Amino acid sequence: MQTLEADFIIVGGGSAGCVLANRLSASGRHRVVLIEAGRDQPPDREEPAILDSYPRVAYFNPANIWADLKVFLEPVPHNDPAGQPKAKRYEQARLMGGGSSLNDMQANRGLPSDYDDWAANGAEGWDWQGVLPFFRKLERDMDFAGPLHGDTGPIPIRRIQPEVWPGFSRAAAAAMVEAGFLPMQDQNAEFGDGCFPIAISNAYDRRVSTAIAYLDNSTRRRSNLTIIADCRVEALTISDGRVTGVTARAPDGPLAISGAETIICAGALHSPAMLLRNGIGPAAELRAFGIPVLADRRGVGRNLQEHPALSVSAYIRREARLQPALRRHTHLGLRYSSGQAGAPQGDMYMVALSKTGWHPVGLQLGSLVTWVNRPFSRGKVVLTSASAAVEPRVEFALLSDRRDLDRLMSGLRLAAGIFDQPALRAVTDDPFPTSYSERVRDLGIVSTKNRILTSILAFGLDGPAWLRRKLLRHVVTEGAPLERMLADEEILEHFVRSAVHGVWHASGSCRMGAHGDPDAVVTADGRVIGVPGLRIADASVMPSVPSANTNIPTIMIAEKISAAILSEQPGPTAAMVVSADAS
Repeated sequence: MQTLEADFIIVGGGSAGCVLANRLSASGRHRVVLIEAGRDQPPDREEPAILDSYPRVAYFNPANIWADLKVFLEPVPHNDPAGQPKAKRYEQARLMGGGSSLNDMQANRGLPSDYDDWAANGAEGWDWQGVLPFFRKLERDMDFAGPLHGDTGPIPIRRIQPEVWPGFSRAAAAAMVEAGFLPMQDQNAEFGDGCFPIAISNAYDRRVSTAIAYLDNSTRRRSNLTIIADCRVEALTISDGRVTGVTARAPDGPLAISGAETIICAGALHSPAMLLRNGIGPAAELRAFGIPVLADRRGVGRNLQEHPALSVSAYIRREARLQPALRRHTHLGLRYSSGQAGAPQGDMYMVALSKTGWHPVGLQLGSLVTWVNRPFSRGKVVLTSASAAVEPRVEFALLSDRRDLDRLMSGLRLAAGIFDQPALRAVTDDPFPTSYSERVRDLGIVSTKNRILTSILAFGLDGPAWLRRKLLRHVVTEGAPLERMLADEEILEHFVRSAVHGVWHASGSCRMGAHGDPDAVVTADGRVIGVPGLRIADASVMPSVPSANTNIPTIMIAEKISAAILSEQPGPTAAMVVSADAS
């Protein structure tokens, strides 16, 4: 077995891991090893589909994701085996840069109240004033300056302005104003309800992932940084109750890396699974799999959260469609409040998609996707096997709290109402309810068969109105007609419950909290409670999912925890990091 020693070892180069690799190797005093389970994307050799401002081609490439991962989105009735829902695909990145290499590039921080709530629930130092310096540190805002923005960070952030939007996006913005929402310019500095050009982590119409931003050529040339791709962590090494390293399967065979401290950043699904397989979690569950208990922590894998979402889509008339010169398909966002009892302001979100797929039909259909920004529902991650080769069982339990169901039903009504405003009626026809279904996933894979099928369907959709309506009703739509749903609460509720999906914002499964909190997994500096030499730094440590796409908050977490680690290092020390998609 090949062996390595390092001060900081980062296993998995995702949204958090690339940040840690850069920051922990920057001084030159610490030896750093970065391990990524997927393939590398070195500078100037990034694949065109990864760089593309339209992300969905790369997202549906099976080579970029954990292909065996499936999840339960709906609540699972454990006392009724016959009533269990089907497991569904849930794309999680497996390549350098992790989710930041495949996501929609929305650069959304969330609201100050999100982080104030973190601090109020035991994550000391993670209130808005505590996290703002790290949001500023990561960003180079190309549009705005001032005390809420950074201008020298690795991640460029910009907004595409309305004058270059396609007609559908402009009409959607006008329809939102007609519906009573105020226009805003900067979602990351204006925290009320309103519609705005979406901030994106994208420069000159190219994606900027954490692999691109933090692992540039100068960083990769550091003599104290070693990057190993296509290498999967199999286990933590433990000595006298302390984590001292990892064992992994590298391209050249077995690999053992030793170090004094391990920081896991494997994401909200794989980080808890790694802990559980190595004896950190609810003791009874671990013993059931024959796993020796290292630390009895009942919160590991619990508190799992996602943003539950659904859409209303419509046929876009030719003159309002996205033109080939503009690859970016998402321009407009809306933050709004449900008024639900107990829900904070800005607890809902909506985004307009001017293109719903890479294929010809995708150019003909526009969508308003709405989701619950601050859900009450909680799910869990549990093991089905002690083997690192077997994916965990993931139960999101979306809409298990009735308040989330009510808010998503209300969001669907709002989306339908916006389509009914004069501005959108002028450029669209025949709105219908939509979901990110398994059939949509199948069509999302780039293939000759899908290109032919969607070309035939697109020809029909651009034909006579009667034919378009028939195709939309019987071929495209996967539910009752929109008008029936809006008129019948029972039909609407059935559709929302059965069609709800997530938006790849898994979080919260190893949450931060006070040292004495029995449900907390890590303390405010990322240390796993009761396990010396081990930390976590990724979306799993979030006490609650913020009112945001989770990529920018995850980068902020990595910046803040890496700063905490370095503040403890007066001189050369030994430590180790396990990161993004490496479980």
